[in-house]
Amino acid sequence: MSDFHARIQQSPVVAAVSDLSRLSAAVQSPCEIIFLLKGTILTVPEAVQAVHAAGKAVYIHLDLVEGFSRDWAALEYIRQVIRPDGIITTRVNLVKHAGEIGLGAIQRVFMLDSLSVETAVKSVSHTRPAAIELLPGIIPRIIRRVCTETRLPVIAGGLIESKEDIIAALQAGAVGISTSKEELWYM
Repeated sequence: MSDFHARIQQSPVVAAVSDLSRLSAAVQSPCEIIFLLKGTILTVPEAVQAVHAAGKAVYIHLDLVEGFSRDWAALEYIRQVIRPDGIITTRVNLVKHAGEIGLGAIQRVFMLDSLSVETAVKSVSHTRPAAIELLPGIIPRIIRRVCTETRLPVIAGGLIESKEDIIAALQAGAVGISTSKEELWYM
């Protein structure tokens, strides 16, 4: 994941692709990292290849891509055959197994209330993902707390709609932000 850290420092905006018809725009953007949030077992291999051909990193959101089971065999297949830079998932067991097999893992966590913040902090202390994607990413106080308590890289995502949202998340301690808003990929 050292490549992830270098890329996110160079370009803290991550292109989150929720429609594969927008993959070309993401690849052509200055973003160094692309999150694939949609696709199928049939379309993801070609998408990963296109991103890598452009010299960029790609992470597959395993919970949202269709056709993969949510178990260790799917992770092994993804690592050996599709070869992305890593996965994104909310599933603790998959984050842990991905780390064990050398597949970068970003643990996505949703901040709904104070209990979800506490639960997320405890969870990532056990799974030790390479990074955390925190949603919604527009709560600087919570971003700061999670950064401080976990000492893991935090990516703020969800509801990021402006340059001000990006700046606030980064100033709160996030190492990057993920957004599907194409105009923000050029910040």
